[in-house]
Amino acid sequence: MNIHEYQAKQVLKGFGAPVAEGVAITSADQAEAAARQLPGPLYVVKSQIHAGGRGKGKFKELGEGAEGGVRLARSVEEVVSNAREMLGHTLVTAQTGEAGKQVNRLYIEDGADIARELYCSLLVDRSVGRVAFVVSTEGGMDIEAVAHDTPEKIITVAIDPAAGVTQADVAKIVEAYKLDGAAAEDAKSLFPALYKAFTEKDMALLEVNPLIVMTDGHLRVLDAKVSFDGNALFRHDDMKALRDETEEDAKEIEASKWDLAYVALDGNIGCMVNGAGLAMATMDIIKLYGKEPANFCDVGGGASKEKVAAAFKIITADPKVQGILVNIFGGIMKCDVIAEGVVAAVKEVGLKVPLVVRLEGTNVELGKKILNESGLAITAADDLDDAAQKIVAAIG
Repeated sequence: MNIHEYQAKQVLKGFGAPVAEGVAITSADQAEAAARQLPGPLYVVKSQIHAGGRGKGKFKELGEGAEGGVRLARSVEEVVSNAREMLGHTLVTAQTGEAGKQVNRLYIEDGADIARELYCSLLVDRSVGRVAFVVSTEGGMDIEAVAHDTPEKIITVAIDPAAGVTQADVAKIVEAYKLDGAAAEDAKSLFPALYKAFTEKDMALLEVNPLIVMTDGHLRVLDAKVSFDGNALFRHDDMKALRDETEEDAKEIEASKWDLAYVALDGNIGCMVNGAGLAMATMDIIKLYGKEPANFCDVGGGASKEKVAAAFKIITADPKVQGILVNIFGGIMKCDVIAEGVVAAVKEVGLKVPLVVRLEGTNVELGKKILNESGLAITAADDLDDAAQKIVAAIG
């Protein structure tokens, strides 16, 4: 689960991280009052969407040359003007795709005098099985570009879970950043605080880009991106309350209610599969035969008839879907249960696009019998290769 920048900063502030003063607004009418709560005279007006690259983004409605989704304002009047121009409009960034995201919230923040911009993130380093700091002196830039062009500028510091962030760990990070004076002193409290926030709140990613050294020598979290491990959210009602469903795909929201692993994609062949590996293989073979998957949908190993029916309804609700491929290998998940769910869903919502079903495994013959006797226009397939060719051919 992702949250907005302003929410992430409030979470980190609760752990003692230094952040600027700021006010979140949802209406341009709130902009003046928000700005007057801040010291000024420099303000930053930040679009709040779940996507990176906001500063370099463009608003669809404003045409070529329009300023990005993060703007400096040197007066209250300028804050209000920017708010009116940004709220309710669609921001397109490198991460949103051409569709962009509508800006429904802004964060009005006190400006900062920046001396240096640094990069800092925490994530689970699977190569060592530990939470690690990933740090670089190249803050404010696309970290992917830094990793590609100058990988030597990225330093990883893995943290021993039994010891936590030690003085030696902080020293490595300070050395990587080449910090001294007040910034080096701030580091002694900041990096343990970030680690504590990451572990106690079950975060999947904590990214601060940039982490700045201000002209007065102190560190400040200038931007923050946080996502949480969805499997641990049951422990964090306070974090679940931060969820913004307007930033999520409606189909993915519905899927989460049924505990389905569903991700909307840009293709035109809907997929319903059991098991993440099989789902990836199914999407790959669709691409092999020249088409694109419309979704990743894993119903899991122990799905019920009702859960399968729900998954089918979510897939058919996507207007981009021109055909559906159901690919089930029955183990714990029995083929007859899948068949019953598909038949029930088709009878309820109708079938307006070609449907190819490949079943194999436990109760496969019973599953095929249910499909064959359903009276529905369902095409059976013998294996995955056969299934992929049939669905691709069916949609032309």
